[in-house]
This record gives sequence, C-alpha cells and structure tokens, in this order.
Amino acid sequence: MHHQLTRLACALFIVVHALPANARDLIGRDLIGQVSVVDGDTLDIHDDRIRLWGVDAPESTQLCRGRDRRPYRCGQQAALALYNFTKAKTVRCTPLDGDRYGRIVARCMVGRIDLGQMLVSRGLAVEEPQYSHGAYTADQLAARRAGRGIWAGRFVEPSLYRACMHSGGRVAECADGGRGWR
Repeated sequence: MHHQLTRLACALFIVVHALPANARDLIGRDLIGQVSVVDGDTLDIHDDRIRLWGVDAPESTQLCRGRDRRPYRCGQQAALALYNFTKAKTVRCTPLDGDRYGRIVARCMVGRIDLGQMLVSRGLAVEEPQYSHGAYTADQLAARRAGRGIWAGRFVEPSLYRACMHSGGRVAECADGGRGWR
C-alpha cells in the first residue's frame, strides 16, 4: 500500500510540474513583497507580470476630467486603489491567456473579491467586453449611473489614449483629445 501511495504521489508531482507555469494559479502576499502594483490593471507576482483579465484601466500618466472639469491623474488613482486594496493581502491569480507583451492575462482575487470587478464597479477601469464577455457589464453600468470614478466627469478610453501616445502625442492632447471622449 505504501509503495502504491509513493508511486501515486510521484506521478502527481510529475503531472503538476509538467504543466506550463501559466497553467497554475499564481499566489502572492503583499506583506512579504511578493505582489507589487505596476499600474491600474497590472500586477507583478514574484517574477510574473499579470494583466487583469477583462478590464482596461487608464494609463499611469493619463489625465481625466472630474465633476469639476479639472484634470486629475485618473491612471494614478486606479493604481493607488489597486495597491490599497491588495496591501497586506494574499492575491490569487488564475491564468487565462497571454498577451502580445508577454504578460499573463489572469483573473485575480483577494479572498472572494475579483480585482477586475472591484476596479470596474468603482469606476476606476472600463470593461473590455471582447475579452470579459460581459462579466462586468452590470458593474460598469452601475458605476456609470452613479457617476463613480472616471464616470464622474470625462475621459478618453485608455486604448485610444495609448494609441495617441504611441503615435507621438503628448499627455495633455491625448487625454483631452476630441476622439474617444466618454
């Protein structure tokens, strides 16, 4: 019996470790430096860069206009909220895909709270329905109706802001451009 259990344990060990790294959950705890926030929708866990599945947060340099029409750093606000929410907590990410930048695209949780859903419901990120398949649609609609976060004023879609910046635009013109305003 002992011999059979040993063989079973060895086989299980081989199967689990034969899986690609991104097929297993990635777990880190901020308290001991395993998790760090890169921006509003990106984390590092150990040496892995994780892009949150189904959401797009404003870029760190991106400006939005608040209720008072004054510009504020909405991307920085999203990153700070993600940092504060994950601080001293265990983050568990389940890889779903990869992206063209070599990041692992994953659904990440703190306890039972989905980090993408938290960001969208607070108006700190927009849903990417082509990837999320509508998982956060109700949360985004509620945030928009309540005027939370970026929905309190005006903003350029993060993807359009990035495209503008990559084509040589400057922060102010890309953030305040007429195209892509919400």
